[in-house]
Amino acid sequence: MGKILVTGATGNVGKHVVSQLAEAGLEVRALVRDPGRAWLPAETVRGDLTVPETLEPALKDVESVFLLWPGFTTDHAAEVVTTIAEHARRVVYLSANVPEQPVKHYHEIERLIRHSGLGWTFLRPGGFAANTLGWAGQIRQGVVRWPYGQAARSLIHEKDVAAVAVHVLTSAGHNGATYVLSGPEQLTQAEQVRVIGEVTGREVRWEEQPPEEARDQFTAAWFVDSALKTWESFVTTPEQLTDTVERLLGRSPLTFRQWAEEHAADFS
Repeated sequence: MGKILVTGATGNVGKHVVSQLAEAGLEVRALVRDPGRAWLPAETVRGDLTVPETLEPALKDVESVFLLWPGFTTDHAAEVVTTIAEHARRVVYLSANVPEQPVKHYHEIERLIRHSGLGWTFLRPGGFAANTLGWAGQIRQGVVRWPYGQAARSLIHEKDVAAVAVHVLTSAGHNGATYVLSGPEQLTQAEQVRVIGEVTGREVRWEEQPPEEARDQFTAAWFVDSALKTWESFVTTPEQLTDTVERLLGRSPLTFRQWAEEHAADFS
């Protein structure tokens, strides 16, 4: 098996992709902005997806690429995909299980990859358990004030996303596949807060926040409108639950409680 390049290598998912590939004894190269500050068990090279010309050295002798696109625009995406296609044979792209409107960039990058000549697999996770770290400050205060407490999510552990990526990168039969990923259960946002409180030993309660008040707290209007609409929809139609992780890995996905136990210190 040829060398694998991992982008987003210091992020929530990418660092686990690197470590799991390295533990399997595979040749892995991590693309990072500052190799001197990246403590990873792999070869690290300097590069930045927003500066496509920096990718050439990183792609030398690379067969497969794990692609995580930074930000919410597609600036330079066409150049990046073209450059990858000139060197590698296949790409596993970490997309998202979101509607095309108004979150366009995931789908635009998927289209670029489909027409690049690369072999490809798309991973479309729903909500990440790690997103609840945004409540850490409020958890410490004992009250999470947020909209749509009854919105039910099927949050996935970042380690499971990484494990699926590693499986796809290192086994056959995934070319042209799109995998929708979720955790093993649907928990409301209020239930997520309760679980975090239980594993951290804190008294934490949920306080329902009016959506209009929440909107004023976000600076990116397009994001908050999309998020509020999504959370509202999950009150009546919970986030999609899939068996993809179990089907591909042969085990159940990690639970939200397991994730919270691993990250308890982040809420302390």
